[in-house]
Amino acid sequence: MSDKVELKTLIIIKCKQQVVRAVRFNVDGTYCLTCGGDKKIKLWNPHKQLLLKTYGGHANEVLDAAGSCDSSQIISSSADKSIILWDVTTGQPLRRYRAHAGSVTCVKFNEESTMAVSGSIDNTVAFWDVLSRRQEPVQILKDAKDTITSIQVTDHEVISTSVDCHTRLYDIRVGKMVSDYIGSIITHGSLTHDGQCYVLSCSDSTVKLFDKDSGELLNTFRGHESSDYMLENAINEKDSHIISGSSSGDIFYWDLISSAITQKLTHTRNKAVVSLTHHPTENYLITACEDEIKLWGAETAEEQSILL
Repeated sequence: MSDKVELKTLIIIKCKQQVVRAVRFNVDGTYCLTCGGDKKIKLWNPHKQLLLKTYGGHANEVLDAAGSCDSSQIISSSADKSIILWDVTTGQPLRRYRAHAGSVTCVKFNEESTMAVSGSIDNTVAFWDVLSRRQEPVQILKDAKDTITSIQVTDHEVISTSVDCHTRLYDIRVGKMVSDYIGSIITHGSLTHDGQCYVLSCSDSTVKLFDKDSGELLNTFRGHESSDYMLENAINEKDSHIISGSSSGDIFYWDLISSAITQKLTHTRNKAVVSLTHHPTENYLITACEDEIKLWGAETAEEQSILL
């Protein structure tokens, strides 16, 4: 993203879900999912402001969701302690997984969408084989001492962050933890697109950039306010900017190298922007604030028609 491209609000969607707990682009950025306090997941075409389908089956708030690599399935996690695998087209649950002893805070597919990985307030990370009919987890990791706040999955690695101030890297091939970095209380972790760095949102109102292999702290980004919110972060499509919401209602863009604030957007003043998601290949951002999501992008209609 060039510093000269000022993002504008393109679309505002009232989700009618009481509160949006998480918003996620799908793998190619055509659609997005919203997870609601209404116990439902909604599938949108945010570029056209279209609600495509609603998925209902959880008994409590939906806290996270992810689309599969071919967009045919959704995996969701809930405060009802369960994970559900959904068929996108029919809207029906395919599997319901139960092993966690508390709310399931985060869930992701691996790159081939053959496995789902979940994290919970019960301090565990669980692996699920979504291709078989097996109801029990393939593996449960119990290294954390507090709530798992986020999970990122690559082709052979799982990175989990926890309230116990640890970021843990697991090698799926050997089935064990290979590194463990200690920092502040971590509310969310992302991985840069080149796979070389962690981006960690911390409860001390900082976002920190770490080298994944060495654990070295490369940069610290400041200016936003965490308060007591579990804020998320994102990285733009070019790995040039770090993005975070704020309890102030603002969204901050920092230059990854210089840590300078290059843009400051406002979703809703004094309403926390807890969740956000960046388009995988284009200059679009979606932010969630209470029961509303906003799609941000370049302001000219001509640019939008070309990209869509």
